[in-house]
Amino acid sequence: MVINTNIQAMAAASQLQTSQDMLAKSLSRLSSGSKIVNPSDDAAGVAVAMRLDSQIKRTDAAKNNVINAISFTQTQDGYLKKIAKALDRMSELTLLAQDVTKGATDRALYNTEFSQLSAYLSSAATKDFNGVSLFSNSTLNVTLDSEGTTFAMSGINLGAGAYTTAAASDISTTTGALTALSSVKGAISQLASDRATIGAFQSRLNFTSDQLTISKENLTAASSRIQDTDVAEEATQYARFNILVQSGTAMLAQANALPQSVLRLLQQ
Repeated sequence: MVINTNIQAMAAASQLQTSQDMLAKSLSRLSSGSKIVNPSDDAAGVAVAMRLDSQIKRTDAAKNNVINAISFTQTQDGYLKKIAKALDRMSELTLLAQDVTKGATDRALYNTEFSQLSAYLSSAATKDFNGVSLFSNSTLNVTLDSEGTTFAMSGINLGAGAYTTAAASDISTTTGALTALSSVKGAISQLASDRATIGAFQSRLNFTSDQLTISKENLTAASSRIQDTDVAEEATQYARFNILVQSGTAMLAQANALPQSVLRLLQQ
């Protein structure tokens, strides 16, 4: 028996300290919801989780870009739907102006409406979306994913080609009306092609948006498996460490009491 050095108490204190540290860590995990409270808890996990979280943010940004591009094409098509109706009416007017029972005055009235519709067509060509021209030759490169991959969305130009030829037509004479009919039919064909192109862009962008949603879901799940606390499992560990701390405290008290047996020897 010795008095100066209580080996049993030192061992009990060491075990108690370990249990207290584990209890504190378990408590931190339960209170924060994260099983990586400090980088030392899972050094590699921290690195992977950081990269995944960054990719999730970039995926969100890419999805916003794609959604905005979809809105851009929807706005374009909204104008083109009205332009289609205007061109239909313009083609109708070119035929009405060719009616042999109509005089110059009648044709002048038809031409007035035709000119106003032409002006509407020219005006639509100047519209923009948040400062970006809706109808130009410029190609827009839409970011499709977190790695910066882009998709080239070619421009729809209402200010050139068949559109301007149709808008510049005059139906005040039968000869002019016949020429205008050919020009308007060319504009209608071009419009049909342009609307089909926009529809193809929208289809791709919609599929891309859906894919980005799925990618974000999967990336988030992967990050969660690394970082998030399994509450059921951690609650079990917490209960275990709590019992160990309580029993360790009791045993330390018993270990500290062992040297008192020396007194009985001295009292003999």
